[in-house]
Amino acid sequence: MHSYNCRATLLNSAMETLDSAVSTPSRTSDSKPQTSSPLPPSVLRLWRPAAQRNLRNQWSQLVSCKNRWFSASSVGRSHATALVNFHLSQRYMPDMKLGVLSDMPDIKKRACLKLFKRQELQRSKLVLSYKDMVGIVSDMINVSRSMKCFFKGSNNSPLLQFSYNSADQSDSGEGGEGGGIPVFTFYSITSHEKFAEELIQMFSLELCLKRLLVLEFMSIGYDTSAVKQLHWSTQLYDEEFKDLRDCNLYCEETHGPVPPRLRDGKSDIDALRFDNQPNPEVLQVYLTTWLAEANIDTPKVNEIFAIVGEEMQVSVC
Repeated sequence: MHSYNCRATLLNSAMETLDSAVSTPSRTSDSKPQTSSPLPPSVLRLWRPAAQRNLRNQWSQLVSCKNRWFSASSVGRSHATALVNFHLSQRYMPDMKLGVLSDMPDIKKRACLKLFKRQELQRSKLVLSYKDMVGIVSDMINVSRSMKCFFKGSNNSPLLQFSYNSADQSDSGEGGEGGGIPVFTFYSITSHEKFAEELIQMFSLELCLKRLLVLEFMSIGYDTSAVKQLHWSTQLYDEEFKDLRDCNLYCEETHGPVPPRLRDGKSDIDALRFDNQPNPEVLQVYLTTWLAEANIDTPKVNEIFAIVGEEMQVSVC
């Protein structure tokens, strides 16, 4: 009962978060950038154009990741809705009055079997949508780690490396950040990384919440035996936990995925068990929570892309 209440609180809070999302978020704070760099001017003349091109490319990829996320989320909700509808039709089939079809032998049995198969298909497609979202968060993290711009070899080398760390062990990081100077007008490489990190935090939290909902949907009509019962630590697809490690969403201490929570909140679902016969009203809450994207502050996301687009003098959306 305790784990059920925790889950209910989490999902109810998600709905409340949607209502409060209409407020305009404050602009991301940023420390004043350095006006000078410890690097020689000749080096900076080579570094800055390359760093600018790289940042434009990386932010373009983040925009693509954002669009891919909302597309995958929409597809996932469609599969979840279909899964719910097939399940409810199957659940209520025994009490349905079929009129003239009642004279056909085993008509309800055959209909239930077909509905069950369709539900299984939607369950598989839902997991694939979730897998796509895991991959998108992983891509966002990789992009955020490729914002620094290092020279390979000497400072005058035409070869460049876009990464989080330099291949040159003697480089403390100042080379990749241009010594902390603004890349365009106001913001340094570190500032751009912080903007990206804020985005990733939102999408990572939402991914954990989506995983909770996927398990809820998968549990509908599922085998309730102790051996086959779904748990939070159940791996949803092959190598899922490896993918979650890449996203920093796997806890080595608990040997399971990071628990879902809302922004600035906590969750306690270690002993969570999923209901295989939830009420239709509960299922509607799950579908609405999926649609709400409760952990993604859409105005804040748009604000970050607007700030970065204005800084780079390009349109990002």
